[in-house]
Amino acid sequence: MGATSAAITEGQMWPSLSGSPSSSPAPLSAVKEDLKKDSVYIREFHPSEQEVVRRIFYEGIMERIPNTAFRGLKQQPLTQLLYGLLAVMCFVVTKSFLLTCCLPILLMGMRYYFSRKVILHYLDCALHTDMSDIEQYYMKPPGSCFWVAVLDGNVVGIVAARGNEEDNTVELRRMSVDSNYRGKGIAKALGRKVLEFAVLNNYSSVVLGTTAVKMAAHKLYESLGFKHVGVVEHYALPGMTHSLLERMFFQLRYHRYRLQLREE
Repeated sequence: MGATSAAITEGQMWPSLSGSPSSSPAPLSAVKEDLKKDSVYIREFHPSEQEVVRRIFYEGIMERIPNTAFRGLKQQPLTQLLYGLLAVMCFVVTKSFLLTCCLPILLMGMRYYFSRKVILHYLDCALHTDMSDIEQYYMKPPGSCFWVAVLDGNVVGIVAARGNEEDNTVELRRMSVDSNYRGKGIAKALGRKVLEFAVLNNYSSVVLGTTAVKMAAHKLYESLGFKHVGVVEHYALPGMTHSLLERMFFQLRYHRYRLQLREE
């Protein structure tokens, strides 16, 4: 996936005013325009931004397909061992170096196929539930909210908070940043906004769950103060069939994080 004010200027670059002492200062309007252009600020979602928000969410989830299929294999030693045994069996049965060398390509192709199949189904479910009506799902219920990050007048990032009254926690959800604007501290600013919201609404803790395989995502959560509290191996997404082939070529690890704000 500390608190800041509604206008977060993470990594802000202040305009330099050059010239001799006798030079006329830059017009105030021009300075304000430069600040507006270079600043990242977080504000609440507006219904008119529904489509751009869905696009950012869609593109962020689509990145999970190759990441899960290929990068995720590094975290699955048993699956690596299974694929190695299959390669040995292939050579023993066929006595063909060519077929044995082609087997990894086939295995990676199958991983990509099942990753795409499952994640597209998950994406379809999300786009037809909470992401189909953000106003209704996040903005109207008490204890929940949805924010966008704005840079250069464009919506470039999103994050949501969903409150749970039963255990007095709020869940950080749907965090994503446009790939063209990453590396500017936008994700951290979005995360801090959720923490600020939790404090202002007297929640005792903030929780999140992620299947991300990129270490950058986990380092981000840790930099915000979250503690890793568990992992679910072979996590099931909506639409998974749990067939033998699917279990062989698609696996997810679900990481749970918690940031305790105060004791109950």
